[in-house]
Amino acid sequence: MSTGGGIGTGPGRALIAVYGLFSLAAGARAGVQIATRFAEAPLAYSLSAFAAAVYVLLTVALALGARRTALAALGVELAGVLVIGTASLVDPAAFPDETVWSAYGRGYLFIPLVLPLLGLYWLLRPRR
Repeated sequence: MSTGGGIGTGPGRALIAVYGLFSLAAGARAGVQIATRFAEAPLAYSLSAFAAAVYVLLTVALALGARRTALAALGVELAGVLVIGTASLVDPAAFPDETVWSAYGRGYLFIPLVLPLLGLYWLLRPRR
């Protein structure tokens, strides 16, 4: 039996808080963009809304201790950051406005690139 605590203990609480903050930030940004300028960059704004949904799922999964769901969502998040980050640099015309994951999260100080790595480390670390 593990004595290392659950995924929502210790530094896991900070991870939950950051994902909660990103849920709000990405969701609010995408909501405003979709409501006011969707025709300008539908792909970018839809991807930002998708990122927000992934962040919400991660916040809830981590808070509830749903390790498998959190791992799956972290995989989706990391793949999204890498694929969209690369695509936004290779074909900038396809992304006339930034998404949360554009240029690997440059608009968010690269936190979207680092966050899934920290999450994976936290969930996959050896527990004592």
